[in-house]
This record gives sequence, C-alpha cells and structure tokens, in this order.
Amino acid sequence: MNELLERLMKEAKLDPEQARKAIETIAGFVKEKFPMLGGAVDQIFSAGNKED
Repeated sequence: MNELLERLMKEAKLDPEQARKAIETIAGFVKEKFPMLGGAVDQIFSAGNKED
C-alpha cells in the first residue's frame, strides 16, 4: 500500500492523510459495488498495512 500512497501523494498532490482517505474510500466503494470482492479487497489492503 505504501507504493499506492506515494503515487497518490506525488501524482495527485495529496498529503499522506488525504491519500489514505482516498484509498479507504475507493476500497469501500469496491466492496459496496462488488461484495464478492470484499474479502480480497480487505486482504490486499491489510497486507499493505503491515509494511507501514
């Protein structure tokens, strides 16, 4: 997830908190629209959090 955070901060000019919130919002949207992907989304982002 660090790579995505860094990319959002660089390319979208977001501060770290804004980048984190953007990722949370996108993950929530995907889980809402595609519930069958919820577990995969959680796993992807929880795995990324271990690197923080």
